[in-house]
Amino acid sequence: MGSFDEFFKKERICVIVPTYNNAATLAGVLDRVLLQTSNLIVVNDGSTDDTWRILEEEAYSCVEKVSYQRNRGKGYALKSGFKRAIELGYSYALTLDSDGQHFPEDIQAFADKFRTAKGALLAGVRSFDNENMPGKNQFANNFSNFWFRLQTGVRLPDTQCGFRMYPLGRLKLWWPITYRYEAELEYLVFLSWSGVSVVPVPVNVFYPPENERISHFKPAYDFFRISVLNTLLTFLSVFTVPARLFRRLRSR
Repeated sequence: MGSFDEFFKKERICVIVPTYNNAATLAGVLDRVLLQTSNLIVVNDGSTDDTWRILEEEAYSCVEKVSYQRNRGKGYALKSGFKRAIELGYSYALTLDSDGQHFPEDIQAFADKFRTAKGALLAGVRSFDNENMPGKNQFANNFSNFWFRLQTGVRLPDTQCGFRMYPLGRLKLWWPITYRYEAELEYLVFLSWSGVSVVPVPVNVFYPPENERISHFKPAYDFFRISVLNTLLTFLSVFTVPARLFRRLRSR
């Protein structure tokens, strides 16, 4: 039984792990999550490697699984996981990646912060001093942070970390409007526009050497999509200003 099982069951918190062709690291990630809690949902986003075989192992018979044949993108996988979590009666979902970059042991940091920030979106914040962190990651994050603050008025030091805890009751099932990596930015923006506080949680991160790194991010294509999305969100943000000003005045 995981160390946080009782607490997660009481607060109706689950962990969602979306995965696509990460068979080399998936079992290790799941084993470490299960040491924390058995409230685990894995979304197999159309993997073509050994992911299917791993999920059929007896060790993961207690894991809730959502699978489909065709790869649809991380945003679609998250949306599928959220939908299943809501169907199962969960109130919060903690998301982390299956490539081994996130440390499941940091679930404790989220649990600790949850006790003082219940109802908020808890956003993992990585240290950018990691020796193997690609330089393009820091540039992309700074770029995203700037637009997020412009769109919401909220300062967040890491808008691209996928290690987060979402309040499911505040999500809308028609979110997001995109289905790849940029969907995580949409959730941040839409929840912030809905009046949900965004609270940072420091987390660890592991970047393997470049020759061992597996990434499904397509720099030119995905950066273009993110740029288009930021343009749209910035335009829409104009219509959220009155509501944001009202909430700010009311909180004084």
